[in-house]
Amino acid sequence: MSIEKINPDNMPDAGAMGYTQVTTATGSQMIFMSGQVAWSRNGDPIPEALKDQSAIAVENVRKGLEAAGAGPDNITAMRVYVVGLTEENSAQAAGPVMKFFGGQAPCVTMIGVSSLASPDLKIEIEVMAVK
Repeated sequence: MSIEKINPDNMPDAGAMGYTQVTTATGSQMIFMSGQVAWSRNGDPIPEALKDQSAIAVENVRKGLEAAGAGPDNITAMRVYVVGLTEENSAQAAGPVMKFFGGQAPCVTMIGVSSLASPDLKIEIEVMAVK
């Protein structure tokens, strides 16, 4: 498996913002994960704070990747859906995501939406990976 993160000199400096403009990957197995939200296996209440919901969603992504025999380094693309996206809440949503990668993230797109699967959900994270 090989993943290359590319930030061309003639495009905006995504590396300075913690993500990658282009990711190429070779591998024998692709992983597609359903959107992960702040739901827990044991039915714990969903926290109100976006940053707390983001942390739970990221943890669910980690668990899903582990089940597939992969980890953060295997992710080639991530979509983060945030209800009522603003500059302020994008930073709250991104904190746990950036911590998860521990450095430069792959291609990441943050998308503002009006709602998710349940009215108390504020964030959903979908990933694609290769191993």
